[in-house]
Amino acid sequence: MREKILWSDETKIELFGVNARRHVWRKPGTIPTVKHGGGSIMLWGCFSAAGTGRLVRIKGKMTAAMYRHILDENLLQSALDLRLGRRFIFQQDNNPKHTAKISKEWLQDNSVNVFEWPSQSLDLNPIDHLWRDLKMAVHRQNCWQRRLTQTFQNAWRAGLCSSAERGERPR
Repeated sequence: MREKILWSDETKIELFGVNARRHVWRKPGTIPTVKHGGGSIMLWGCFSAAGTGRLVRIKGKMTAAMYRHILDENLLQSALDLRLGRRFIFQQDNNPKHTAKISKEWLQDNSVNVFEWPSQSLDLNPIDHLWRDLKMAVHRQNCWQRRLTQTFQNAWRAGLCSSAERGERPR
């Protein structure tokens, strides 16, 4: 059954924020400051045991209508590209945008089987481990915001998710 699951989620990638680890030397007593946030991007992606599906940049604030549009443009095509067949099982968390009427109707209208997901299920979705690995790989490259999306897409396509695809937790 695991081979038929298409895991999905959104993530935020920050250049110099919470997601980025930077080491600097300061004189004792110096108060750290950040002159600028460096920027961030929001992404939606999906993957299965067969590999990575589509990766989409989310522009602006994510709404249920935007999520439905992302599904419409990317979900079935990702399942097709990954050769999952029509009987694949789609996983999404219980984010209100995912459980909104407009999202549920789209999934039902397109005969998508949805994996029942427990509430408050931190760390159960393997895509969370994939996001972590990819963020670390991208931050090692020290790219700027205008290149952040392309750098992340290159890492996504390069298959840096082999441990997540096998269901392994990162060390």
